[in-house]
Amino acid sequence: MNIKIIAVGKIKEKYTKDAISEYLKRLGPYCTISSVEVVASEIKDESLYERYKAIEGEKILQLIKDDAFVITLEILGKQFSSEEFAQKINEISNSGCRELVFVIGGANGLSIDVSRRADLKLSFSKMTFTHQFARLFLYEQIYRAFKINSNESYHR
Repeated sequence: MNIKIIAVGKIKEKYTKDAISEYLKRLGPYCTISSVEVVASEIKDESLYERYKAIEGEKILQLIKDDAFVITLEILGKQFSSEEFAQKINEISNSGCRELVFVIGGANGLSIDVSRRADLKLSFSKMTFTHQFARLFLYEQIYRAFKINSNESYHR
């Protein structure tokens, strides 16, 4: 399965980059995974933040193929246990989907158009996390899902 993670903004902290690199290495035997960073809009006028979100959204949508299964990370999305998430990944894989795309918005969230494009809206928690941590958590949960689906120890 091909997995693409589209995220607004850059990861700045070395420790987060190192942790993501470790999960990318671990995921190698299970899937092809790539990431694309969309440049975050620099907000110069707070009254126009919806427009900035829309601009980011247009960039995101250009990176998604029509036949991709899209999961957006949204605070009001569905919450899964790790086992349920693994089952969902397995269902998507078995459906014949060639590309699974995860989308993490910027500081202002996702545009309505990106949210509408989602086949599934996912929430890790009702709590708010930095986008860098959300990305790290996503990589870790994808890895955990593959380990669960392969009946390999890690997830306990």
